[in-house]
Amino acid sequence: MQLYSFFNSSTSYRVRIALALKGLSTDYHGIDIRGGAQRAPGYTALNPSRAVPLLVDGDFTLSQSLAIIDYLDQRAPLPRLIPLEPLARARVLELARVIACDMHPVNNLRILKYLQQELGLSAAQKDAWYRHWVNEGFQAAEVLLARHGGTHGWCFGEQPTLADVCLVPQVANALRMGCDLGAYPRVLQAWEHASSHPAFVAAEPQRQPDFVD
Repeated sequence: MQLYSFFNSSTSYRVRIALALKGLSTDYHGIDIRGGAQRAPGYTALNPSRAVPLLVDGDFTLSQSLAIIDYLDQRAPLPRLIPLEPLARARVLELARVIACDMHPVNNLRILKYLQQELGLSAAQKDAWYRHWVNEGFQAAEVLLARHGGTHGWCFGEQPTLADVCLVPQVANALRMGCDLGAYPRVLQAWEHASSHPAFVAAEPQRQPDFVD
């Protein structure tokens, strides 16, 4: 398998965690989305979304992190990241989509660039935008974890799930952007627990071949 990734992309980070949890190795291709490499004709031919991550498995090509992780769950079922039991599955998908559908899309790099370059927002206004949507999302995540979260350190249950895979990169990005997450103790507890797991450590941005400080 081949993975097209950017070290600081939270969506790529999700897939790297999933691959590490399942013990699957890939040939890593760094795509510098800061420099516009995702718009190069060769890459666009592979991924018309012009984004990362992209997984290539033989002649099968798949973009979108949640679709990739679901595919990995079918290809290598253990450990399962999206539970089969209906109620557990629903809870995991609920929290994962708060992050992947509500928080991340309005705060990813291309959106932040558009706010400044096309709409003329200042850096302070862009940062206020980012913090607003981080707080909106983590407020919801905190309540969901308080109501339904597990007691073993993971978001739900006794092992990592898609919820943890989505939560860790989002917390890491928020902290990198200087957000104060002190109001979300359950979120931080889950992030701290996962961050010590070898698979989550291996997927960290600073450990990737394309990392630049």
